[in-house]
Amino acid sequence: MKKKKNQVNKLRRGIYILPNLFTSMNIFCGFYSIIASIQHNYEAAAVSILIAVVFDSLDGKIARATNTTSRFGVEYDSLADLISFGLAPALMIYLWMLQGFGKTGWLAGFLYTICGALRLARFNTLTGVISSEYFQGLPIPAGAGMCASTVLFITKYDFSFLYQPVMILIMLYILAFLMVSSIKYNSFKKAELFTRIRFSVLVIIILTFVFIAERMQAAFFALAVVYVISGPITYIVWHKQNKNMEVEIEIEDH
Repeated sequence: MKKKKNQVNKLRRGIYILPNLFTSMNIFCGFYSIIASIQHNYEAAAVSILIAVVFDSLDGKIARATNTTSRFGVEYDSLADLISFGLAPALMIYLWMLQGFGKTGWLAGFLYTICGALRLARFNTLTGVISSEYFQGLPIPAGAGMCASTVLFITKYDFSFLYQPVMILIMLYILAFLMVSSIKYNSFKKAELFTRIRFSVLVIIILTFVFIAERMQAAFFALAVVYVISGPITYIVWHKQNKNMEVEIEIEDH
């Protein structure tokens, strides 16, 4: 009986290695992105951040699927996210575009990093308190994805109105604000999204993958922009609907 219990414990410890291995790969990608940015290889830095996003999305799913979620895993994941999605994108954007601003440029990178850290700390404290159907504030991987896709998009296509340091500076400030805001973002964790979809939705998904394969830089940039602005747009629509409802209630009362 004791031997069987020891085997179960060994197996359990072995399973815990799997999600933490993916988290470690997340850190590896973030660290490599920093090295690539220092070497002025910004495309490689951006791609590494996007790969880190993939590893970050997989480690949690694997932990839940294998029933190996733990407090250690949550904390380790947050530390990994701070490196890959907080420090690495800020350094990449600063070295790529913001050095000409001097102190203003690196302070923008610092603000992005510190807001990302605050976003992660708040997420950890609110886990299990609020609904998992949405995120409160822009998720830090989405902010990093926006930075990485912007680098890839502008490097690939010559859009002079976007290729301006002041535009990148403003983008970094906006992302920092959205991460610490109370604006809700869809987490896409509803099971219905993956088990029951309409045929038309399936066609749209397939077309999206075709578009990504054909125009990868533009597709990632478009997806990142859509997700980043989805929060404020949803908030404005929700606020407007609530205001209209309050007006209707006042009219009925009178």
